Amino acid sequence: MTYTTPVRDMQFVLNHMADFDAVRMTGAFDDLSHDLVEAVLLEAGKLADNVIAPMNRDADLNGARLENGVVYTSPGFKEAYQQYVEGGWNALAFPEEFGGQGLPQSLALTVSDTLFAACLGFSMGTTLTTGAVKALLAYGSDKQKRLYLPKMVTGEWTGTMNLTEPHAGSDLSNLRTKATPVGDGRYKINGTKIYISYGDHDLAENICHLVLARLPDAPEGTRGISMFLVPKFHVNDDGSLGGRNDAKVTGLEEKLGQHGSPTCSMAYGDSGECYGTLVGREHEGMKNMFVMMNAARIDVGMQGGSLSERAFQAALAFATERKQGRAHGVKSGEPVEIYQHPDVRRNLYTMKAFTDASRAICYAAMVAHDVGRRSLNAETAQLAREREDLLTPIAKSFSTDRGNEVTSIGVQVHGGMGFVEEAGAAQHMRDVRISAIYEGTNGIQAIDLAGRKLAMGGGKLARDFIIEVRKNAAGLAASSNRDLQEIGKRLHHAATSLEGTTDWMIDAMARDPQDSLAGATPYQDQFGYVAGGHYLAKGALAAAKLAEEASGSAAYYQSKIAIARFYADNLLPRAEGLVPAVSAGAAPLAPMEPGLLVG
Repeated sequence: MTYTTPVRDMQFVLNHMADFDAVRMTGAFDDLSHDLVEAVLLEAGKLADNVIAPMNRDADLNGARLENGVVYTSPGFKEAYQQYVEGGWNALAFPEEFGGQGLPQSLALTVSDTLFAACLGFSMGTTLTTGAVKALLAYGSDKQKRLYLPKMVTGEWTGTMNLTEPHAGSDLSNLRTKATPVGDGRYKINGTKIYISYGDHDLAENICHLVLARLPDAPEGTRGISMFLVPKFHVNDDGSLGGRNDAKVTGLEEKLGQHGSPTCSMAYGDSGECYGTLVGREHEGMKNMFVMMNAARIDVGMQGGSLSERAFQAALAFATERKQGRAHGVKSGEPVEIYQHPDVRRNLYTMKAFTDASRAICYAAMVAHDVGRRSLNAETAQLAREREDLLTPIAKSFSTDRGNEVTSIGVQVHGGMGFVEEAGAAQHMRDVRISAIYEGTNGIQAIDLAGRKLAMGGGKLARDFIIEVRKNAAGLAASSNRDLQEIGKRLHHAATSLEGTTDWMIDAMARDPQDSLAGATPYQDQFGYVAGGHYLAKGALAAAKLAEEASGSAAYYQSKIAIARFYADNLLPRAEGLVPAVSAGAAPLAPMEPGLLVG
């Protein structure tokens, strides 16, 4: 199955749903013209479509392998990665002083979008490197930046994040990896980490691990965690590579999907000779790592949307080629393409609507990131940072939950062939499944939304968003376009129900946090459905205007209105349907004797 980068869709979402003009208005970038954005996406598309996407199936069948302590990646990965580095793709959104191109992170996310869809097993490594660069830009010492960033920004050296340990899982307060100062700014590292994506590979000459560990005098819990930069090969003061560090891969996980991405168990200091340097201040490792984790959460949300895109393209191609059955009431004649059957179209439109909605939420979160850091207007920057804070858990959870749903629907559209690996639809479902788990399970995202984000400003972040949704709904309802009117009405009702559950969640957290936490996941889902409807509605409003101005593309813009209307009629009602689950409180989740749950 081939994949084609949907450049027109990506531009439409970026400009008309995610408000990329807000990044242009910061004045922080010399050239963000439509021509530049299109050129970037077209060139990224060539790499994705012609080089990376053809490796996807083979990477699933012939994944990374560990031989004699060395990880070898899937066939073609090494050559493709070299093209990625030579094309400057890793450096796109980083400072020019370290070899970057100084473009917005939101534009870099569109590039990640197409690479994720092309082959997620390959592109996992690239997003870990960019995340590590962001952490070092924020908290690295001048020496660390001088020695590491020029190579990491280009992608010549890669990066990883090392959090999880065998006994701790998501509970980082229990991590045991130790860091002992030995003088000269160095620390001896000893411990074991698991689930380290691209912990070892043959794509780059050095791997720069960001490792969470405890100093000898560290307090208990997450407040006693520090971050260390631990290279695979030591780096000399002149930037050249030195000897091998005592950081080794001990195993590769056998996984459900993403077989091309080497997920490693790592041993640091088995021979007592593993050394690293402190990143930032002692005992502030969690704060430092959150730079990387928050970036990763938007990236992972994007993975859900990107795999939805690939699954949708495959399902649509199959539905327009596969002939089976006839129109209702027709008893003879040639069978028709299954696309002609209403239920198949329902499945396909659901896939398309969720793909566009997920893409828009992720793009909007990264637009907010750029504006929050580059706007010269203090109020504008603050509001943007608040919007990023709000959208990050929603982008991660909604897009990956819907990615699981969309890829499952893709198997359904393929029918029996979808259950056969040869068709490729099953790989999409297997590859995306982890996205709802890593970088903080979606349940953890819900706790963050309910426990932290709603508490900020007494619910200000959520209420500001709801006000924006209401204004959007009012504008749609005032239109002379019947479809826009109906979208506006349904969006207004959904915003009203979200406002009610937001008030309930805030009150419950103050009254009894268990009631609020019990409703956190359905509340997060509800918020995601409303956010998706909001951004699709923004796109529909823009499309209606564009359809009148550009007759040659009118059909395309009408399709955007049609998908937004489909979402409003068929998928947005799920938001209101979640209200009882949000407000049920903790009582329905009271613990039962586990043995009673098994008949």
